[in-house]
Amino acid sequence: MGISRRKFIGCLGALALGPAMGIPGTARGASNKEFAGWPDSQSVLHDITKCIGCRKCESACHRVNHLPDPETSFEELHVLDQKRRTDADVFTVVNRVDNTLPVFVKTQCNHCLEPACASACFVKALKKTPEGAVVYNEKLCVGCRYCMVACPFNIPAYEYHKALAPRVTKCTMCHPRILEGKRPGCVEDCPAGALISGTRDELLAYAWDRIRTYPERYVSHVYGEHEMGGTSWLYLSGLPFSQVGMREDLGTKSAPELTAGPLSAVPIVVGLWPVLLPDRGP
Repeated sequence: MGISRRKFIGCLGALALGPAMGIPGTARGASNKEFAGWPDSQSVLHDITKCIGCRKCESACHRVNHLPDPETSFEELHVLDQKRRTDADVFTVVNRVDNTLPVFVKTQCNHCLEPACASACFVKALKKTPEGAVVYNEKLCVGCRYCMVACPFNIPAYEYHKALAPRVTKCTMCHPRILEGKRPGCVEDCPAGALISGTRDELLAYAWDRIRTYPERYVSHVYGEHEMGGTSWLYLSGLPFSQVGMREDLGTKSAPELTAGPLSAVPIVVGLWPVLLPDRGP
C-alpha cells in the first residue's frame, strides 16, 4: 500500500523536527506567560438578541471566501429547524436555539487570544495575528489534526474529501479584508446590526454599556471576555449562554497556560505520531 502525500509530509516534518525515535527532546508549543491580546486587535461582537436568522452572514462568508455553493439556497430558512455545525466548506452557521422567542445564534471560530489550536500545533501552521484573527498556513501543516482535538469549541474541520492535499479549514475572520481596512463579510452584510466589528477594547466597552443600559434585556456577562483566556469573537445574550449552546465550563485560563507544564516535558518524538494516524473520515 502506497504512502499518502499527507503521511509523506508528516514523515519529513517529523525528521526535520528532531532526532530519531528514542532520543528525547523538548516540544515548544506553549508558554506560561500571561497574554492580554495585541493592542488594537480587531474583534466582532454578536448580539444574539438582534439576530433574525436571515442567513445573510452565511451567504457573505461563502462569497468572500470563495466556498462551494451549498446544496440548499441561503434563502431557504427551513434549515434552521435542525442544528448544524461548521465543516470543511462551511465556515459559519446560524442555528435557531429557541423556537418560542425565537432566538438565533451564529457559530464560527472564536479566534481565541491564545488559541488552543495554535498551542497544539507543533509545526506552527496556526497562529494568532496582531490583527486579531487566527490564521492557518497550509504549507506548514502535516495533517496531524491535533488542532481539531484541542479546540474547546469544536471548530477546525478537515478536508477528508480531498485525497491529495487536504487542509484544515475554519473561519479566518476575513483576515485579508481586515488587512485592507475592511470589515469581515458577515459583519458587512448583517441587516439587523447583530454583528459589529471594532477593536476588542471598544467592543467590550460597548457590550457592557448595553448591559448596564438594558439590564432586563441581557445576561450580565460578555461571553468571550474571559473564557479560555479571552476570545476575539464576543457575545451578548438575553438567555443564559448554556441555553444558546455555549460552553460554560471552560474557565478563564488560556490553553497555553493549562498545557505549558505538560508540553514542556513531551519528547520531540511526538512529531512522528501523525505518520501513524489512519486516514479516516470524520
